[in-house]
Amino acid sequence: MKNYNFLSIILLGIVFISCGDKKINDNTLFNFDESKFKAQYQFQDAVELSVLNPNSKTVDSIIYLVNDKKIGTIKGTEKINFELKNQKLGYQNLKAIVYYNGENAQATARIELVSSVVPKLLKYKIVNTFPHDTKAYTQGLEFYRDTLYEGTGNGEGPSGKRGISSLRKTDYKTGNVYKKVELAEQFFGEGITILNNKVYQLTYKNNEGYVYNADTFKKEKTFQYPKQMQGWGLTSDGKVLYMTDSSETIHLLDPETFKELDHINVYSLINKIEAVNELEWIDGKIYGNVYLKNAIAIINPKTGAVEGIINLAELEKKITKLEDTNVLNGIAYNPKTKTIFVTGKNWDKMFEIKVSE
Repeated sequence: MKNYNFLSIILLGIVFISCGDKKINDNTLFNFDESKFKAQYQFQDAVELSVLNPNSKTVDSIIYLVNDKKIGTIKGTEKINFELKNQKLGYQNLKAIVYYNGENAQATARIELVSSVVPKLLKYKIVNTFPHDTKAYTQGLEFYRDTLYEGTGNGEGPSGKRGISSLRKTDYKTGNVYKKVELAEQFFGEGITILNNKVYQLTYKNNEGYVYNADTFKKEKTFQYPKQMQGWGLTSDGKVLYMTDSSETIHLLDPETFKELDHINVYSLINKIEAVNELEWIDGKIYGNVYLKNAIAIINPKTGAVEGIINLAELEKKITKLEDTNVLNGIAYNPKTKTIFVTGKNWDKMFEIKVSE
C-alpha cells in the first residue's frame, strides 16, 4: 500500500470519490436495498441486488438492469447476484422494474467499480535532447512516416502574446517547422492523431474537429463531436479514435461518422483520474498526459485501468523556464527506434526517452 500511495502522489492529485452521492430513486413504492452495497467494488466482486417493498405490495416479478442492459428476471422479490468482471470501470447504474398488481414501478441506484491493478512505477533514460519551438503550445504530437507532426493551441507564448493554433510538420532534430497550417483566431487547437493518411485535429470548446490530408494539409472535412463536450487529447489504435474531454472518460469514435462507439473511464486503483490530456497509442496501451501533472499514465484501453506511471518531474528542471512552461504535454512514439518523444507547452526542448520497468 505504501507503493500505491507514492504513485498516487506522483500521478494525479487524487480525488477520493465515495458512494455518498449515489443517485437515489425518489419512487416511494420500491427501493434498492442499499444496506447490502459496499462503498466500492472491484472486478472480482459480485453485487447482491434486491428490492425493498415497504408497502407490502404483491410483487409478480422484477427485471434487473445494469447500465440499461438486462441482466436477469426473478419471480417475486428474490435476490440476484451480479458479477462485475465484464463491466467497465466507473459508476454502474442499477435499475429494477417491479411488476405488481398489473402495474409496474422503477427503483434506481448506482455503485462504483474501481481498479484492482497496482500501477508500476516505470523508469526512463534520456536518449537525446532536441530543440523545440517555444511558441508551440503543444496539444498533440505524433510520428508518421518518419515525420513529426505537432498540433498547437493558441496559448500564451514566452513573449506574453497569444499565439495562433496550428498543425505542423517539423524536423525534430532541429526544431524547424517546414509545413504549417493555422486555424482562425477563434479556434483553440487541441489533440491530433493520424489514421489512413489523414490528420485528425480537435478544438477546445468549439465542439468540432478537422480532417486534413496528411501530405498536403488540405482540409477535407469538418466534423462535430457526438455530444457537447470539450476536445482535449486524441489517438488511434489503427481502427478507431480515442478522445478525451477533460474528465476521466475516453470516448471511442468512428473515424468516418464520428459517432461514439464506446467509452472507458480511467482509474488508478480506487481513484478516478480526471484531466487526461494528450494521448499516444503504444504497443496496445494508451499513454496519456494528465493536465498539470509531470507524469504519464499507461492505460489499459479495454478496462481503463492505469497499469503504469512514468514520473517525468525531472524534465522540467532541464528546460529554460519561460512564461507558461509548467505543463508537460506531448507524447510521440517512434516505432523505428522504439523510443518516446516528450515535450511540454512552450518548452524549448524535446526529450527522446527509453522506458523500462
